[in-house]
Amino acid sequence: METIHTVTEWREMVLPALESKCSEFRLMGYTQATSEDIWRCLLEKVWKGNPEKRIYEVVQDIFHLGSNIYLSYLTVKAYQDDDLMASIAALTNNE
Repeated sequence: METIHTVTEWREMVLPALESKCSEFRLMGYTQATSEDIWRCLLEKVWKGNPEKRIYEVVQDIFHLGSNIYLSYLTVKAYQDDDLMASIAALTNNE
């Protein structure tokens, strides 16, 4: 019988797959790619939370993560970071 856990519970077991995906993205020119960013991208864009899956499903999702989804995630993250920095600047300039 296959064990089912939340994706977060599988994280340590699938680190080699994350590192492999990170290396792939770096070879494709995403030089700032990290396994942490890839994991967050999967949580937000692919899994949309912390669903229960079998380990082979988690590994499959990692290896099937397309660069277009990763780039979309990075773009949204950059806009959110810019908004945060603008908010901080606005607050500190008003003092």
